[in-house]
Amino acid sequence: MPPEQTTPYSDLGGAEGIRSLVHRFYTLMDTLPEAWDVRQMHPEDLSGSEEKLFKYLSGWLGGPPLYEQEFGHPRLRARHLPFAIASAERDQWLMCMQQAFDECVPEGPLRTQLWTAIQGLADHMRNRPEPT
Repeated sequence: MPPEQTTPYSDLGGAEGIRSLVHRFYTLMDTLPEAWDVRQMHPEDLSGSEEKLFKYLSGWLGGPPLYEQEFGHPRLRARHLPFAIASAERDQWLMCMQQAFDECVPEGPLRTQLWTAIQGLADHMRNRPEPT
């Protein structure tokens, strides 16, 4: 019998691990003054945003494709076009995610690999020229 394949989803603790990461991320976004601009892009109640990110990351990390099952293909950049995202907003988002990673994702090669991918994803969301 071949060894069971692991995924980043399972390595991070499955649904419970991903929920912890996402909850911490949104708690940070909601409380850090340095994240004010990116926080203002979200609704007052972050629970819907938190649930969507959990569902997206679940599939993105190799777990159940919850987001696609409910909403179809993520088309992340298109879904973020209504929001003015330049480097400052990307950096605020990444600051919150970096701290959540520091607290919720164990050190090691997987963390490094995922962080590189998250940075690329965040960079791809930029959709406005930099302010002059």
